[in-house]
Amino acid sequence: MTAIISASDLSDELAGARPPVLLDVRWRLSTAGAGAPAFDGRAEYEAGHVPGAVYVDLDAELAGPPGERGRHPLPDTAEFGAAMRRAGVRADTPVVTYDGGQGWAAARAWWLLRWSGHPDVRVLDGGLAAWGDRPLETGAATPEEGDFLPVPGTLALLDADGAAALAREGLLLDARAGERYRGEVEPIDRVGGHIPGAVSAPTTDNVTADGTFRPAAELAARFAALGAAEASEVGVYCGSGVSAAHQVLALEVAGVPAALYAGSWSEWTQDESRPVATGA
Repeated sequence: MTAIISASDLSDELAGARPPVLLDVRWRLSTAGAGAPAFDGRAEYEAGHVPGAVYVDLDAELAGPPGERGRHPLPDTAEFGAAMRRAGVRADTPVVTYDGGQGWAAARAWWLLRWSGHPDVRVLDGGLAAWGDRPLETGAATPEEGDFLPVPGTLALLDADGAAALAREGLLLDARAGERYRGEVEPIDRVGGHIPGAVSAPTTDNVTADGTFRPAAELAARFAALGAAEASEVGVYCGSGVSAAHQVLALEVAGVPAALYAGSWSEWTQDESRPVATGA
């Protein structure tokens, strides 16, 4: 089973005997200051979504409250399970996630469901833009209650100490933009820079101009050049564990298992005693 699905294949599956549950996870990273209007993913969803898709709020349902564990810490397991059941997720039914096109939020939902034990989850490659001129549905879907009960642990998860150790002993990839890794700018978190020993690997380099993933062979070559071929273990972090999930997804497409440091840089920098490296 692949971790991504094309729009044409999704269209075929939706018309088939066993259509997947669809989750619309539109979300946008905001660097706007206080008082700026928040991005309203639900309004965009209700204006037009893939037929049958249910809206999932990343900040409210795919993350816990921001704080010492970062800006998007993992949600409470019971609350996450309840949110997925409200969205119609069933243990025996495939799930496809998508977002507005960037893929980060859809990958966060993919990672959480896979980590929680769901066996069949894919991301729509290219997001809603890839759906093209196929019909859209407006308003809000009202799915039948699902039965999914999360059992965390299927995918590898890192804490701060584990991320530090992996940077020394394996390969820890930093999925943020290069200028944030180098510490030249930091628009969101307390301080710029990176975990010592981490390797810069911007998530944006995993996709083509239209937002779809580069071919698996190209991704495998990219990660091999970054050190994945020799590393005993691979892990990924970003600012708050969202774009890093997209990097874990790209690694999955490339055939490289990888752990996620969910707290990421926003958790790492909460503790001023943790070291910060800058530069290339």
